Amino acid sequence: MANEHYFSSTPGSELKPRTIRVTLAGADREVVTAGGVFSPDRIDTGTQVLLAGVPSPPPGGNLLDLGCGWGPIALTLAIESPHATVWAVDVNERALDLVRANAEKMSIPNLNAVLPDDVPDDVTFTTIWSNPPIRVGKNELHGLLQRWLPRLERGSDAWLVVQRNLGSDSLHRWLQSSFPGDFSFVRAATNKGYRLLRARRRTGMTEPIDIIPVD
Repeated sequence: MANEHYFSSTPGSELKPRTIRVTLAGADREVVTAGGVFSPDRIDTGTQVLLAGVPSPPPGGNLLDLGCGWGPIALTLAIESPHATVWAVDVNERALDLVRANAEKMSIPNLNAVLPDDVPDDVTFTTIWSNPPIRVGKNELHGLLQRWLPRLERGSDAWLVVQRNLGSDSLHRWLQSSFPGDFSFVRAATNKGYRLLRARRRTGMTEPIDIIPVD
């Protein structure tokens, strides 16, 4: 199946699990992937940029990986914050099955891999890390972010990695113009053709916006 269809809810390709070795949370690990999900052969460049550029995740609370794929971001969050509850969210049910299999393989108990509607409405997040599915189209992407970013707790950050030539700068402008004044958005880094955007939900309307230098 073509890679652009990784966001299908039920991939039509035959399930053929494969084992690959990757580096997660600073250690070499063996994970299971399969076709019909995003980047089944490796940790994609965008996710590598995100994982290399974000600070350590909060030690507790609910942490969200939005568009989890087979799970490199969610697994990293769960390993690095063992006392937090990690939500790995995707519309692709094969991807969710792979996240669950990898969590079980690594004896990770604090990870929930679920469809978007299965996250309880009262759950809010102390951080959101996401390599969002840009290829679903602008309207779908905007709807996705409008649904989940407001569930970020005050004083918390969300981190989004977006390829520069797939509209990262226009997305940044849209975020700035579309969210209420208690949100701020800055470009935290540029690396390997990707922008790492930080969304902060401020604790109060008068909290100063800090500017992060970029390359």
